[in-house]
Amino acid sequence: MSKATERSAPLVRQADDFAVSVLEGLSRPKKSLPCRFFYDAKGSALFEDITRQPEYYPTRVEVGILTANAMQMLEGAVAETVLIEFGSGSSIKTEILLGHMPRLHAYVPVDISESALTDARDRLTARFSGLNIQVILADFSRPIELPPELAERPKLGFFPGSTIGNFVPAEATRLLRSMRETLSPRGKLIIGVDLKKDVRQLVAAYDDANGVTAAFNLNLLVRINRELDATFDLQAFRHAATYEPFEGRIEMHLVSLKDQDVWVAGRKIRFREAETIHTESAYKYTIEEFHLIAKAAGWSPLRVWKDDLSLFSVHELVAP
Repeated sequence: MSKATERSAPLVRQADDFAVSVLEGLSRPKKSLPCRFFYDAKGSALFEDITRQPEYYPTRVEVGILTANAMQMLEGAVAETVLIEFGSGSSIKTEILLGHMPRLHAYVPVDISESALTDARDRLTARFSGLNIQVILADFSRPIELPPELAERPKLGFFPGSTIGNFVPAEATRLLRSMRETLSPRGKLIIGVDLKKDVRQLVAAYDDANGVTAAFNLNLLVRINRELDATFDLQAFRHAATYEPFEGRIEMHLVSLKDQDVWVAGRKIRFREAETIHTESAYKYTIEEFHLIAKAAGWSPLRVWKDDLSLFSVHELVAP
């Protein structure tokens, strides 16, 4: 296999995965789409805009927690550690940790968005002279194979942003178990977890007044139109965010405004008026609830940091 083919192979697999997953999800009795497909170049940019909306508290609160407690979080991280970030995106929060890790062996961002990885690598290379950045273009929800040179070194995992909340609890347990295997032996994981709170505040964070989250949600249909030769009319769908108290999660949906047929990759998909596509779940936890999931995945929870209003938490998990 040539180098050019080696570079393009992951993208081909991603394209196949996108088509198969979209058609399978839209063929279900209750239509759904995996939230990992939000993050094409436009989706990644829209998400960064979401984090700047006044209603969206998780990013600014988590940044405050990381800034105030980074030194404590990095206690015990030996020289020549490999920092692995799962779902790295823009890597903005990672800069807080990198500023306290001058002897870091390598930073390994793992993300499904090639554009996000490229932008982050260029920015971090300019800021941190000599930083060894080894990007991995992959879906972090699946097992990650590290290069042998990195696999044997001490590893610190970083999973900010409460992305763990996008997985149902059983899937979250499997993901945390997979991360433990990637980071072992004696690995540590620093992970952000959004906390349960007033429902009005939760819903507002996923349905901002400026409509940025709505645009982010609808952009998934734009991507399907572009990449799968689909015929979604964006004016015929609207964004909706609700809180499901029994599940303890926010749900994002795209709601069909009329009876309509949509063609996707040569297949006709029928929608009834008010039928929805479930595009994202965001589970919220108490600290005790999250610790139960972490323990079930084989982690030992140690310290927890949170803000004064208990909006958000950052956890230290250690592989026993």
